[in-house]
Amino acid sequence: MSLAQIFLSEFFGTFILILFGAGVCAAVNLPKSKAQGSGWIVIAFGWGLAVFMGVYAAYATGGHLNPAVTIGLAVAGKDLAAGVPATAANICIYILAQMLGAIVGAVAAWLAYKKHFDEQAPGEVKLSCFSTGPGIRSYGWNVVTEAIGTFALVSWVIYNGKSPSELGPLAVAFVIVAIGLSLGGPTGYAINPARDLGPRIAYAFLPIPGKGSADWAYSWVPVVGPLLGGVVAGLLIPNMAGLF
Repeated sequence: MSLAQIFLSEFFGTFILILFGAGVCAAVNLPKSKAQGSGWIVIAFGWGLAVFMGVYAAYATGGHLNPAVTIGLAVAGKDLAAGVPATAANICIYILAQMLGAIVGAVAAWLAYKKHFDEQAPGEVKLSCFSTGPGIRSYGWNVVTEAIGTFALVSWVIYNGKSPSELGPLAVAFVIVAIGLSLGGPTGYAINPARDLGPRIAYAFLPIPGKGSADWAYSWVPVVGPLLGGVVAGLLIPNMAGLF
């Protein structure tokens, strides 16, 4: 594939991911939404299905949708997708496409819920529709939580290449739901730098009435934590003798 084809695949897949992922957060959290207050289980399953659709949309490039997955596969010595080697240029195009797709997806979710964002609500509620935040702010431990969740995800992605199940995107969706239900409570489980930073950037420039800070003081956590988890998975999982 050309660099343009790689870019468009990951861009569109990540756009779909954030459109539906940010959309379920808006549905649950915003005033006068018919799904308001439906809870964390709805959000976890919404994000799982968002990943399912996004991976299918970006099937040609392996449906990474996540810089931690891209870097984890590269560290593991694997191709990024069939016929797409893990060169520096390809890695950069993947990550650029994921970031831009996330920003545009967040803008589309805002447009879908525009009148609800115009309603009166605390700034942190509106921000939560775009990006994650900790239940208890402790930056070091928040990084640990994000790293563990991402390690689980990237480990599964690496392992799945040797799995006979061939469940593909459906299996990824259930992995995301499982991580959300089990490990998502402390930080809201970004487990994806693009998923958090892209929508946070969109929130910063969108004309949302009554919005507060984008919480840039926390913004590095859902970038550093997932990247650490992805790198550790890429280093460790392929070298676990007897399993692969």
